[in-house]
Amino acid sequence: MIPLHREREQPIFSSRAHVFQIDPATKRNWLPASKHAVTVSFFYDAGRSVYRIISVGGTKAIINSTITPNMTFTKTSQKFGQWADSRANTVYGLGFSTEQHLQQFSDQFKEVKEAARLVREKAQERFEMANPALNIAAPQELSEDRHSPPLLAVNGPANGPGELVRSKSAEVELTSEKERIKKMLSEGSSVCDINLEAELFTLQDSNAKLVAALQEANNSVEEWKNQLAEYQEETDRLRNQVSELEAQSGRPASSDPGREQLSRSLEDLEALLQDKEQEIQTLQSKKSDVGELEKEREEALHRLQEVESRNVELTERVQTAEGTLASSRDQREKSETELQTLVQVLDVKICDLKDLRHSLAKLVDK
Repeated sequence: MIPLHREREQPIFSSRAHVFQIDPATKRNWLPASKHAVTVSFFYDAGRSVYRIISVGGTKAIINSTITPNMTFTKTSQKFGQWADSRANTVYGLGFSTEQHLQQFSDQFKEVKEAARLVREKAQERFEMANPALNIAAPQELSEDRHSPPLLAVNGPANGPGELVRSKSAEVELTSEKERIKKMLSEGSSVCDINLEAELFTLQDSNAKLVAALQEANNSVEEWKNQLAEYQEETDRLRNQVSELEAQSGRPASSDPGREQLSRSLEDLEALLQDKEQEIQTLQSKKSDVGELEKEREEALHRLQEVESRNVELTERVQTAEGTLASSRDQREKSETELQTLVQVLDVKICDLKDLRHSLAKLVDK
C-alpha cells in the first residue's frame, strides 16, 4: 500500500485510464498493469514539497511516481501517452478513452512539472543561502547532475567547525541516481522503440476495427445475395404461374391488358434485380471505404423494401387473375351443362316427333 498522508497530501487532478508498464526484460513490449480503467491522480505532499502521480488498483499500488523537472510526458498517439521514471526504473503508459482526456492529463503534467521545478529551485536557493561554501565544494559533480536534488550535507562538529563533507547516505543516493540516469540515456534507442511499439499497437487496433467493419460489410453482401436469389426464384415462380394461367385460358397474353401489365411488371422486376446485382459488384469493389459501403447498404435496403412491396403487389395481382380465371371457368362449365341439358331435351322431342310421324303414316295407309 502507498502511504498517503491525508493531512498533508492533497489530490490536484484525477482522470481514468488504462495503465501499462514497460516489460523490464525486453524494454520493448507493454505489460498491462490493470484489467480495466483505473483512477490516476496527481498529489502534492506539502510536508516534503513533492508532487506524485498515484494510482491504486484494489489494494495494490500500480503507479507511485515522484515528478521531477527532468521528466517528460510524451503523447505517442491520439489516446496514448507515456513517461519514464528513472527512480522506479520503468516507463509508464496510459491509454485514455478520448483525446480530450489525454490532452488534459498532458497539460496537468506540464503544470506539475513546472511547479516541481520552481519548488526545487527555491529549495536549492534556500540551501545555498544557508550553506554559502556549497558552491566551492565539488562544483564539477554539481554541474553533472544539475537536475537532481541537493545531496550534500554538513556534518556535525566532530569533523571540525565549518568543514563541508558528503554524508555516506548522500553519496550512495547520488551514485545510484547517476547510474539510473546513465542507464536511461543508454536505453534511448529503447525509448524510441517503445514509442514505435505504442504507435504500432494503435495502428493494429485501428486495423482490427477496419477489418471487422469490412467483414460485417461482406456478411451483409452475402445476405443481399441470398435475398436476391430468393427474389429471382419468386419471379420465376410468378412467371410460370402467369404462363400456366395463359395456357389454361386458351388466349394469348396480348389479348388481356391485365396480363400485359403483369408481364411488364415482371420485366421491370428482372431489370431491378439485374441492377441490384450490379450494385453488389460495385459494393464489393468499394470495400476500402466503409462509410460509402454503409451509405450504399442503406440505399440497397431501401430498394429491397421497394422490391418487396412490388413483389407483394404482383402477388396480389396474380391472385386476382387466378380468381377471375376460376370464375370464368365456372361460368363456362355451367353453360356447357345447360347446353347438354337442352340437347337432351331436344333429343327427347325429336324422338316424340318420330313416333308421331309413324302414327300419322299408319292412319294415312288405312
